[in-house]
Amino acid sequence: MKNLVAAAVGQFCATSLVSLNKSICRDLITRASNLGAKIIFLPEASDFISKNKEETLGLTTTIEKSDFLLGLQETAKATGIWVSVGIHESAATTFKVYNTHVIINDQGLIVSRYRKLHLFNVDIDGGPRLMESDSTVQGDQILEPIQTPVGKLGLQTCYDMRFSELSIALRKKGAELLAFPSAFTVKTGMAHWETLLRARAIETQTFVFAAAQIGQHNEKRTSFGNSMIVDPWGTVLSRCPDNTDPSVAIATIDLNYLNKIRTEMPVMNHRRNDIY
Repeated sequence: MKNLVAAAVGQFCATSLVSLNKSICRDLITRASNLGAKIIFLPEASDFISKNKEETLGLTTTIEKSDFLLGLQETAKATGIWVSVGIHESAATTFKVYNTHVIINDQGLIVSRYRKLHLFNVDIDGGPRLMESDSTVQGDQILEPIQTPVGKLGLQTCYDMRFSELSIALRKKGAELLAFPSAFTVKTGMAHWETLLRARAIETQTFVFAAAQIGQHNEKRTSFGNSMIVDPWGTVLSRCPDNTDPSVAIATIDLNYLNKIRTEMPVMNHRRNDIY
């Protein structure tokens, strides 16, 4: 693996039309590959965003039967690029789904799948009421970071970013990169999105990739956008534009720079694990 490699985040506005979302994602993958990226990070729920639980259950399949994923796998192989993407996955024993983060390699093979640990259950005064647990089963496992062309990648999803312990645990497992496919609400996004992402990057000294949904998906739901790539010093290297046109932002990932920061400020060695 080279120490200087390009990576991209993609941004778009998903609807309940899975075939259209698939077409948009395949185009974003191709665009990222044409720009020289070795991996592209796509948002949470890239396969669809539904109006209600019933529509979610009707549109969700197993990973093995997902026509959406199959299309992305074909494009990943054809363009020689890795793909990170958030999707819905059927939960066999319940009338709910998993919120799953999938990694596809440049041969079109699914090499990792993470099920979201922290579910977004909030009722904000003057803001959104979203109870993810009504339709979603929480995951129960932290995965080992996976080796990618840009470094060792730790998988999370959206709301997970509010729980720093998970990011720190992945750093302890060897993560050099953290990915948060997301669909943040506008109100929480305006207040916290960039602050949280930069904090996770700084405290773990990792590159952070946050691909996000943007715009109005239906009459009930709108997402904040602002997809970005953050370096281990907390600098935003690149971000997608603030509009609903499908877009890609790209940055060079320099692991030499990451190692320099970790050597000069070895915060993981300074942690008082004997006390907390």
